[in-house]
This record gives sequence, C-alpha cells and structure tokens, in this order.
Amino acid sequence: MTAPHLSTATARRGRGSTLPISAAVARRSAMVAMAVALCAAPSVVRGQAPAVEVLSVTFEGNEVFPRDSLARAIYTRPTRCGSLVMAPVCLLGWGKERQYLARREFPRDQLRLQVWYQRRGFREAVVDTATVVTGEGVRVHFTIREGEPVVVSSLSFEGTEELEIPGLLDDLPMEEGTPLDYLAMAGVTNILEARMRDEGYAQARVLRRSFIPSEEPHRAEVAFTLVPGVRARYGDIVIEGNQNLSTSTILRTVQFRTGDPYRQSEILEAQSRLYGLELLRRASVVPDLGAETDSIVPVTVSVDEGDLRRMRMGVGLTSSECFDAEWRWVSRNFLGGGRRMEVRGRVANILTPQFHDILCPDGGTDEFADLHWLASGDFTQPWIFSTRNTFNASLFAERQSIPDVFVRHARGLNLTITRSVGPRAVLTLGYRPELSRLEAADVLFCTSFLLCRPDDLDALRESKWLSPFLLSYVRTETNDLLNPTSGYTLAAGVEHAGGWTGSDFRYDRVTAEARRYDVVVPGKALAMRARVGWVGSGEFDQLIGGGGSSGFIHPQKRFFAGGASSVRGFGQNRLGPKVVTVSVQELLAGGGTAPGCTPESVVDLSCDAGFLGDTTLVTPHPTGGTRVLEANLELRLSLGERFQGVTFTDVGQVWGRGEDVSLGTLEATPGVGMRYLSPIGPVRVDLAYRFSGAREAPVVTTRIRPFAPGVDSEGARLVFDGRPVDFVATDTLTVLTDPILHGAPTTIWSRFRLHLSIGQAF
Repeated sequence: MTAPHLSTATARRGRGSTLPISAAVARRSAMVAMAVALCAAPSVVRGQAPAVEVLSVTFEGNEVFPRDSLARAIYTRPTRCGSLVMAPVCLLGWGKERQYLARREFPRDQLRLQVWYQRRGFREAVVDTATVVTGEGVRVHFTIREGEPVVVSSLSFEGTEELEIPGLLDDLPMEEGTPLDYLAMAGVTNILEARMRDEGYAQARVLRRSFIPSEEPHRAEVAFTLVPGVRARYGDIVIEGNQNLSTSTILRTVQFRTGDPYRQSEILEAQSRLYGLELLRRASVVPDLGAETDSIVPVTVSVDEGDLRRMRMGVGLTSSECFDAEWRWVSRNFLGGGRRMEVRGRVANILTPQFHDILCPDGGTDEFADLHWLASGDFTQPWIFSTRNTFNASLFAERQSIPDVFVRHARGLNLTITRSVGPRAVLTLGYRPELSRLEAADVLFCTSFLLCRPDDLDALRESKWLSPFLLSYVRTETNDLLNPTSGYTLAAGVEHAGGWTGSDFRYDRVTAEARRYDVVVPGKALAMRARVGWVGSGEFDQLIGGGGSSGFIHPQKRFFAGGASSVRGFGQNRLGPKVVTVSVQELLAGGGTAPGCTPESVVDLSCDAGFLGDTTLVTPHPTGGTRVLEANLELRLSLGERFQGVTFTDVGQVWGRGEDVSLGTLEATPGVGMRYLSPIGPVRVDLAYRFSGAREAPVVTTRIRPFAPGVDSEGARLVFDGRPVDFVATDTLTVLTDPILHGAPTTIWSRFRLHLSIGQAF
C-alpha cells in the first residue's frame, strides 16, 4: 500500500480587481502536478503513464451553492455506479463507470471553480485543492471559502421612456439586494432584447454596465441602456428546399407576409408550425437582421422534406390492457397542400385471460377480457377559413370496455376545427355523433335507471345515438413532450348533448386539468397535476318509449378514477361509487359463514347482506360518478442517462349523484416507481399503497316471488337450509334496501397495486 500523500493548491482573487496567480499558488499547483506524476512514476520509466482512478470528489465550505452545481463546473469526475438498477452488480465491482485523473485538466479545476464563483458575484472566493493518493487510486477534495458577495445596490434602466411595451421590465432575473451575477445580467439583456424585437424593433440592443466603488467593494451599481432602433417590417420571403410542398403551402404555414410588422415570436412560431406539417425533416426560418435597411427584414425559409408516406407497427404491454398491437399508415401530403391522411388499426387485450393474474390484473374477465379493437381513418386540412385554423374529420369503429361495467360497440364520425389562439395554445370546437351499443350492463342500468326488468334492459342495450358538441382549450408550455421537467399544461373542456344535437342522451359535462413541472435541484424534477370534473343531466323522454328517466348519465360520460395514470393505489376505474352483486342462493345460505336471510326478507328487500362483507361471494361493479377530484405529486430523480426513480402521492375521489363532496372522503395512495427512458417514451413501473378504500355499496340480487302451483315446476323452487322452499327466482334484478361496506383491503398484500405502462403518469 502506498502511503497517503497530501498536496494542496490555492487560488485567490483580490478585492476590487483581478490579480495574477501568486508564486505561492504556482508552487502549490506544481505540488499537485508532482503528486500525479509520482503516482505514474513506475510506468513513466517504461514510457507510458498509468491511469489513476478517481475514487471520490468532495467539497467543503460551499454554503450558498450545492455540491451538484459545483461538480458540473469541473472536469474531474469520480468512479460511480451507472444507475440505481445496477447497484447490486456494482457492489461486486462490476458495471461501474470508471473515471481517471486527467493530469492536464485537474490543476485547471481549481481555476474553473474560481471563475464559477466570480461570475456569480463572489469575487473573494478562495479555492483549495487536496489529493489523497492510495494504492487503489486518488481522492480529490476541494475546500472553498466563499467570502462576502458583491451585492447589487442599485439597478436602473435607461431608454424606456418612449417604449410603450406592457410588462417590459417584469419578472427579470436580477433584483436589487441580490449578488452581482453576471449570468443573470446576460439573462436580463437577452429578455429585454427579445421583448423589444417582439414589438417590431428588429435591431434592438441592450447595453449593460456595472460599477463597483473602490471605497465600497461589496456594492455594485448596475445599469442597462435600451437602444430599440426603428420599427421594422418583413421584406422579401425566400423559400428554399421544397420539392413536394408548394411555396403557397409554406407561406400559409408561416402566417406572415411581406409588409407585415416584424415580430421575433412569429419567427419561432413559424418554425414550429412548419414541423407540424410532419413532412419536413428540418425547417428553419432565418431573418436577415444585417440588411441594408434597418426597417426591412428579409426572411429565408429553408426546408428539408422527408418521406411522403410512412407505415409503422408496434406492440406494447400494460397492466390494464395486457398485450396490444398497432398499425398506422400516414400520407403527409395527401392530395397536396400539406393535407394529412392516416389509417389506423389497433388490437388490445391480447392474451388477457391467460395472463390476467400475472401481468394484467386490471384487464377484466369474461367478456371484458375479449379483444378490444379500433379501426379509423383521419383526414386533416391544415387551413380552413384562416391560416390559424385546422380541420379534422375522422371515421371510426371500435369495441372497448370498462372492466366489470360495460362493453361498448361504437361507430361514428368526429369533426373538429382547431384554432391557434396564442403561442402553444389551441381552441377546439368539435361534433362527435356516434351510434353505440352497450353490453353486459344489467347491474349498471338497474342501479342507474332503477329499471331492472328484462324488457327494459333489452331496450337499453339497443344501439343509440350519443352526439355531443365539444369545446376545449389547451395550452402547453413544457420543455419536453415525452418527459417534461419544466413548464406547465392547462386544459379545460365543456360538452353538451341533447335532442337538438341528434343525441338519445342529454348531458352537460365540464372538466379542467392543470400540470406543472419544476426542477428542484439538478437531476430532480417535481411534477404536479390536478383534475376536476362535473357532469349533470336532466329528464329525457326519448330514452325508453316516452316513459322518461330523470338524471341518467351515459356510462361512458361518467367519471371513473384509479389506475396507472390516476390514483395508483387502486385498480383501473376501481375508485369511486360501486355496486355489488350476489346470488340469491348465497343470501339465503349465508355464504356458509353466517346465518343467511329469510326468503321473506329477500322478497321485501329488507335482507341485510352485511355478513358477506368483502368476501369473494360478492362481485363489485364500478358505476362511475358525477364529480371527480384528483391530485398527484411526483418527485422524479435521475439515475443515470436512461433511468429515473420516482416517489409519488396520489389523492382523489369520485362522488355519485346525491353524495356530498367532502375532502374528508379523499383517498391518498403513496408509492414508488422506476422509469426506463426509451426512444418512444418512459417505460413505467409503479408500486402504490392504499390505506383504505372501503365505502358503502348497494347490493343487487335477483328478485324472488312465491311459488305458483301449476305455473312453476317443482324443480324451480329455491333451496333454503337444505330443503326446497315455496319461492322461485325471477329474471328481474333488484336492489336491497340497505347497502354494505365494501372495498377494504383484506390482507397486507392487497393494499399494494403494481402498474406497468408506457409514458409518464402525467
């Protein structure tokens, strides 16, 4: 074992001015280099210096700035495990990302830290370095004395008198009383120039200066001078590189014309809209700010076209739909003019019955586990009535289900007009008439309509029109589509359906959702989401032969919660109102666990089924609700280039008609998860825990009646206490008077819920 060797180096910046490195500092730096050279001595003799592994890099004395920030400012890196997933392997000495000491770069790291501090206002910061060399490698240590920062004592802006730009000086990254951060000064300059250029001042410039009085070396006077120049207009617009896209199509997409007032934000938006055509691999919109005339700005639009048509296929796995497969064919310049045509087919719930208990616990059983499918054709016209409008028409046919609630067959048409109403903000008006038919919904219809006779249920299963008008608003300000770490998303929508829209169901529905993403510290992002919704309906006579039904809301328009992107402690759609079904035989027999009900109590519906509780003798069926509230908080931690660790807490509840909305009934489910950041989006595994979840649920069973001699056969009698009784079961469902408490976890393992999916939860 080589004896530990210690070397130090110090760099200092004098007050009020920049000083050269002293001879003492140079000697200390030479000692560091000598230490590195000594490590390499045996191999130098052979003509090749060995690699010295960096075992650790530590910092001491950094009170204002965190270690992560300082570590990114230097070149030297320690050996570490590539990701948390590899931790067990790394403990065995495998799978580590080995880092070695760079003899040329290490002495410069102390100067890098020195400059790093000075740029942020700490002109008196002192950085010492130390290395401890062992037989295994070297440990690097930085000792920092930050000192007192230079503080901005005054902040002024000149040249704003004649500029009538709302919010010109709002939310700037520098304020009086903060350290003299030269990066923040550059940020102020960039923001002010961008705001002036967005108001037509194409040649706008901002001059900045700072003054530190020699008698007050810790105070700085900062001033910005705004030089807007003259207002400008767009000059000639030159299109380059287009072959299949016409020049007129590109001009309609960029949305500005020669002679329009110049705005820098329009240049950025135009480039984004060009990429929206999908046909383009690359698009750039470049203003010529060096033109001879300051008031005229020529623009060059360069494009590089991709394939006109594309076909894609893919497969996936989730815990709610098991295996799925999808096929898409897209023409990205259909009939010219940037029009888009897409044909899509999707099949899901593949092998759900076979893997229900292993991979797909939320996939449903029986008819709910059968194949889901979708076939659609979508046509998009980029401009209609205005260059800011997009028209879309879609024909579709599908089979979908909500497990244990309903199976839905639908075919219809979806028409929408989307208008750009601001940067990354759209307003959409749509009409979606569809002819749908529901199956396996006896319990749902019985509890919702209070009509449980077979004739009524058959009428409800007939194909009926659901034809709502929709209006929605979405604004997205995030830095990444698949894995955002900063920004926000706002969405709100209203729907209405009634007789005048051609619908057999009438309802009004309102939803709103907000998402926020922030970087807490480098490598750690906080994601937040909130969702609320309300749906209501009035009496609508057309539903059942003019009989009328008050307050029925179509099942697919109700709110459900629980699942991989909702409250993750619950299975898919399992949070909220539910009913339970039980056979009349179990009610009479008591399920073998308690005395059962008498036939008379089943006839008059006074039977108390509470003795069945959460046993497997009752089957729960979510019915959805009329109001929903969800909130999610998620901390995402980087674990290397491709992995993320996650901790989260989800809160939510769904309330049915007649239930009071109470925050005390919210369910909270914490959990942890892992993400693999694949090219198609994060592959997600989440494990959540729920504390309770029990709530009262109506009990649905089969109605019975007294035995009718001469009408009923002897074999139709019900068996009670091992002997036939004078009662028979009918074909009609009924609801017992008293609900039961259902849904509480029965074991510690039943409190956990595992979700597999692709894409972040929100």
